[in-house]
Amino acid sequence: MDWPLVLTGLAGSTAAGVATGVGALPVFFIRTLSPRLQGAFLGFAAGVMLTAAFQSLISPALDLAGAHTAGPVVGHLEVVLGLALGAFAVQLANRYAPHEHFVIGIEGVPAESLQRIWLIVIAIALHNVPEGLAVGVSFGGPDISNGTSAALGIGLQNLPEGLAVAAALASINYPRWVAFSVALLTGLLEPVSGFVGIALVSWIEGLLPWALAFAAGAMVWVVSAEIIPETHTKGHQGTATSALMGGLILMVVIDAVLGGS
Repeated sequence: MDWPLVLTGLAGSTAAGVATGVGALPVFFIRTLSPRLQGAFLGFAAGVMLTAAFQSLISPALDLAGAHTAGPVVGHLEVVLGLALGAFAVQLANRYAPHEHFVIGIEGVPAESLQRIWLIVIAIALHNVPEGLAVGVSFGGPDISNGTSAALGIGLQNLPEGLAVAAALASINYPRWVAFSVALLTGLLEPVSGFVGIALVSWIEGLLPWALAFAAGAMVWVVSAEIIPETHTKGHQGTATSALMGGLILMVVIDAVLGGS
């Protein structure tokens, strides 16, 4: 196992995850966010995640596919299957794991025995685990700047996402320290999945294209099925879409700067 590479991936996903807690700090001074601002924060997160999926995951996976030892057709087939498996895995988790979104409400199988806060934590985890996995495996690609770009982008979008989560919890009467702690702890799921991702691709030869595509499929599914619908439920889809474009453009700029360094 390439431990320097694994530790680099762990560091990148840890930094991205900790940003969730940093972003949640203002909850000690404010209790609520307007629906328009919440939509903007989630839209920005969607733009970052979509661009990271293509720039830092799908693009290097396709580069590896072109140089596959069994030929580019087999390599591209692996990428396609990885994308489908990633989306399918998150879809299964979303269908069967009991969880509650702030806007969409309760989804998954019924779980009357779980307190509401745990349903919310599971919902946030369904977002953060694919993000951490994406950051971790992106450091295993042929260009380490892809990993740096993914870690920076996911970290930046975790700042407003952390505040949105904490403020939403505070607005339904959870103590502010609980709201902050939940945001921080769910962010720390990212280095866990990031470590698993980079360790596996470092350990198992030939897994990298599959892992890159799997993480991308998971992220795209989360954006389409979870984040974008939440931004369009209270009539602020214009603001959310503008923020999505802002996140997308920011990631393109970050990639251009890091790629040109």
